[in-house]
Amino acid sequence: MSERDNPTDGPVFPASTPAPPTATPRPLPPEPTNDWPAAARDGAESPSSPTHSATDGAAEDGAPPPFASPTIAGSPFSLSEDSPTVAAAAPFEGLDQAPGAPASDAAPPPYLGPPAADRRLAQAIDVMSRLRARMGAQILGRDEVIDLVLVALLADGHVLLEDFPGSGKTTLAKALGGSIIDHDVADEIAEFRRIQFTPDLLPSDVTGVSVFDINTNTFHFRRGPIFAHVVLADEINRTSPKVQSAMLEAMAEKQVTVDNLTYPLDPLFFVIATQNPLDLAGTYPLPVAQLDRFLFKIRMQHIDRASELEVLNTYRQRRDSERQDLPKVARLDVLAARKAIDQHVAIEAPVKECIVDITHALRQDERVLQGNSTRSLVLMLPALQALAVLRGRDYVSSDDIRTLIPRVFGHRVELAPGVNDLDEVLQEVMEAPIERLARSTMRRGR
Repeated sequence: MSERDNPTDGPVFPASTPAPPTATPRPLPPEPTNDWPAAARDGAESPSSPTHSATDGAAEDGAPPPFASPTIAGSPFSLSEDSPTVAAAAPFEGLDQAPGAPASDAAPPPYLGPPAADRRLAQAIDVMSRLRARMGAQILGRDEVIDLVLVALLADGHVLLEDFPGSGKTTLAKALGGSIIDHDVADEIAEFRRIQFTPDLLPSDVTGVSVFDINTNTFHFRRGPIFAHVVLADEINRTSPKVQSAMLEAMAEKQVTVDNLTYPLDPLFFVIATQNPLDLAGTYPLPVAQLDRFLFKIRMQHIDRASELEVLNTYRQRRDSERQDLPKVARLDVLAARKAIDQHVAIEAPVKECIVDITHALRQDERVLQGNSTRSLVLMLPALQALAVLRGRDYVSSDDIRTLIPRVFGHRVELAPGVNDLDEVLQEVMEAPIERLARSTMRRGR
C-alpha cells in the first residue's frame, strides 16, 4: 500500500483512507437584544431563536434584559412610599417547550412599561405637581385655594375670588402666570396681565383697539391686556356692564370682536377675577349670566397665625429671588394635561346620575328660589376629572362630588327670603344621592 506526501495541505494519509470531514466552527450565540420575537413572547418557539432550557443563563441565550417600570412621584402608580411598585420582569424561561404547548406553561412576557393612557395621566400629575410647588413657594397658607385654581385651570374654567384687600390675590395670579412658559415667542401673548377695573374703563381698554397707520393708510389691531395666558381681572364689579359684557364673550368663546372682526384668544386663556365683598358702594354687581361663566367662586379667609409669621419671615427671600430648583411648566404641557385628563379619567354613569339628582332635588327644595343651570353640570364634569387626578385617581368618586358641589353651585343658587345658610342646604340636599352612589359603587366592586 503506497502513501502520498502532502506537506502543504496537511498530514500524510494512506491513499485508500478517506480524509476526515472538515470541522465547521460552532456559531456564536446571538447578541442580546430587546427586539425579542413576538412568538417567543407568546410562549411558542421561534424558528430563528436558539433552543435552550429553563436553567440556561439569560445573557447566554440572548434573552432580553428585564425591564422595570418607571414610577413618578405623586402619580396614581406611586401614591406613597408604601404603595406597591411593579417589580422587574424575570428573564424568559421555558422557551424549549415543544411547539403547540399550552400557553399556561410559558413564562409571562416582560413588563414593557405602563400603557399610554397611564403615562399621559402621570405626565398630567407631574404638571400639576410642578405648578403647585411653584405657587406654594410664593403663596403661603393657601393650599386649598391653590388646588382649586389648578383644578379650574386643567378643567378649562375660570375662577372668581371674593376676598379682602391685601389677601394675596394678585400674587396668586402672578405666581400662576409666571409658572407657565411659552416657547413660541412669535405669538406675542404675555404670560400674565392684570386689568384694574374702574368705572371709567372702556371695552377697548380690555379687548384692544384698531389704530390707523398714516404711512400705509390702513388700520392695525393693537391687542389689549386680555391677550394673555393668565389674566387677573381685579375688582371686576367696579366697572360698567358694558365692559363686563366684553369680558363675557372672551370667557365664553375665547375670542374678542372689535370693529366686526373676530380675534381668537390663546387656548390656555384663564381668568382669575376678584371682588371685594364688603365695600360695595359704587359697584356694579355681576349679572347672573356673567357669574355662570365662572367655574368656581372661592371665598377666601384670612390665613392662620403660623402662616402669617412665615410670610413675614420669608418676605424678602420670596421677593428678591426666584426658586431655580422649581422649573417652569411649558404651555404645551398644560394643554396636553388637559387633553389627557379629559380622555383618560373615567366618569361612570352613576356619577352623572348623582349630580343630576342633586340638581333636581335642589330645584325642588322650598328653601331655594332659583337652582343651578345645566351649564354648571357640563362645566362640573372636567372639574371632577381634574380633582380626581390631583388626588391620584383615574376615576371620579363621591368624595370629589362632595368637595366641588359647594364651589360650583354656591354662586349659581339663589335662596328664598329668610334662608341664609347655603352650605347647610347643599349638604342636606346631596346626602341622599351621594349615599345611593356609594351603595352602587360597593355593588360594582370598585
